[in-house]
Amino acid sequence: MERTKILVTGGAGYIGSHAVVELYEAGFQPVVVDNFSNSQQSALAGVEEILGVKIPFHGIDCNDIEAMRAVFAEEGSLKGVIHFAAYKAVGESMEKPLEYYQNNVGSLLTLLQVMREFGVASLVFSSSCTVYGIPDALPVTEQTPTKKANSPYGATKQMCEDILRDVAAAPAGGLRTILLRYFNPIGAHASAKIGELPLGVPQNLIPYVTQTAAGIREKLTIHGNTYDTPDGTNIRDYVHVVDLAKAHVVAVQRLLKGIGETVETFNVGTGRGNSVLEVVQAFERATGQKLNYTIGPPRPGDVPAIYADVTKSVQELGFQTSSTLEEALASAWKWQQSL
Repeated sequence: MERTKILVTGGAGYIGSHAVVELYEAGFQPVVVDNFSNSQQSALAGVEEILGVKIPFHGIDCNDIEAMRAVFAEEGSLKGVIHFAAYKAVGESMEKPLEYYQNNVGSLLTLLQVMREFGVASLVFSSSCTVYGIPDALPVTEQTPTKKANSPYGATKQMCEDILRDVAAAPAGGLRTILLRYFNPIGAHASAKIGELPLGVPQNLIPYVTQTAAGIREKLTIHGNTYDTPDGTNIRDYVHVVDLAKAHVVAVQRLLKGIGETVETFNVGTGRGNSVLEVVQAFERATGQKLNYTIGPPRPGDVPAIYADVTKSVQELGFQTSSTLEEALASAWKWQQSL
C-alpha cells in the first residue's frame, strides 16, 4: 500500500528526526528537507538505522523558494507538511534578532507560498510556549493571552502564528493548520541512535547536564536562583521528545481527516512543572551520576516559570504524554554515553 507523503522541514533536527521515525512507524512516508544549519547528517543516518529504510532527503534551505518548488514538483502528491525548520535558542535570538526574523518568519512565508502553488493544504506548525511571555497565572491554557514575547525567538513564533491565522481565514484560504505549542523537549529515542545534538556549547539545560556528567563540561551553571519559585530556580514543563514526536503524528492524522477548525492550537507538555534543581536531582536519581553545578546570574529573556494545562490536547487531540521525567533523563544519558 502506498504511504501518504508528509514533508518534514528541519527533519534532521532534534525534534524533527524523532518525528520522522514516528511518522514512518505510523504508516506515513516522511520526506525530509534540512540544510544542516543547526543539525547533522548523523541524525538522518540514525533515523535510517532505526527504521531500516532510506528516507527521501533534500539538502536545501527553506528560504530558497526555487529549491522548495523543485522539492514539491519532484516529490509530487505531498499531502501535508510539518514545519520544524527554525532557529530556536532564546539567548542567541537576543544577540542575532535579524537572523531569527529572516529565518523563522521568512521560511514560513516561502513554505506557505509554495504550498499554495502546489495545492497542499495541511500544515502542522512547530510553535512554542514562549508565545505566552511571562504569564499572569499557571498553568497556561490555550486561551491564556499571549503577551509581549520575552525574546526575538518568542516574537517570531507569535508572528508565525498570526500569519497562519490570517492565511487560513482569507476567502481563498484553503489552509488547515494545527499550532503545537511545545514546552521543553528532552530525552532521546530508546535506541540511543538519535537524540539532542547541539553544535558547540549547549543552549538547553539537558545537554549541558549530560555533557557535565560525561566530563565534557567542567560544571553546570544554573542561571539564577532568586526567581519567584519554591527553590528560586526556573520552572519548566519537560516533555519527552518521543512523546512530542507522537503528538505531531496525531496532529497530521487529524488534519488529513478534516476534523476540527481550520486553525487549532494545542499545548504539548506533561501538565507538570519542574524546577532546574528538581531536574538536577531527578537526573542524579535516574542515572546514579553526581553533578557538579554552580549558581550563576539569570539569563536575559528567561521566563521565571511556565508549564502547561494539557486538558485540551487530551480531550480534543486525543494525545497524552506517557514518559516520566526520570525516564526522559535516563534516555538522554544513554544517548550521551552512545556519543
